Amino acid sequence: MTPFFPHQTVEFRIEEPPAFRRFTMSIAEMAIVTGVLFRLYRALAMTVGPTTNWLYFGGTFVLGLLFILGMATLHLGNFPLHRWLWRAPVFALIEAAAESLTSFALILAHREPIGSERAHPHDWLEIAGRTFLWRVVGVVLFALLLAGVVQFVRYMLLRREHRLHTAVAVHEKQSH
Repeated sequence: MTPFFPHQTVEFRIEEPPAFRRFTMSIAEMAIVTGVLFRLYRALAMTVGPTTNWLYFGGTFVLGLLFILGMATLHLGNFPLHRWLWRAPVFALIEAAAESLTSFALILAHREPIGSERAHPHDWLEIAGRTFLWRVVGVVLFALLLAGVVQFVRYMLLRREHRLHTAVAVHEKQSH
């Protein structure tokens, strides 16, 4: 007679990643948080700081750029390079959409700066268009640059370990 139940059971353990790792793996959550926080940071920096100081302007610009690209890197770093082809543009589109909606909310609250004045609802389409253009182009170009650096470092590590045959085998497998 065949036993229907095994005499020994195997225990399966599912290990969930920590909360921050789960957050960085979600493209929507990462992009939305990035867009909202960046737009609020931009509005605050342009409103509170000295508008005539180029050092302040450059510093806030660089800090904002590092934030957006850092958040994109945190997300993309969870996935293999071939998935970056669609993840980088989608991240940028979602981020730009969240940023544009935050901008619209700030416009309605009379808190969205445009130059030295406040933006009005008729300015929103232009603001959103510029946001989409610059975020998508910037994040995609950065992802391409980052992918090139990652591939170069991997190749150099394999070369250093005298494992170039591994790199050649992977390249041949991907090209088929």
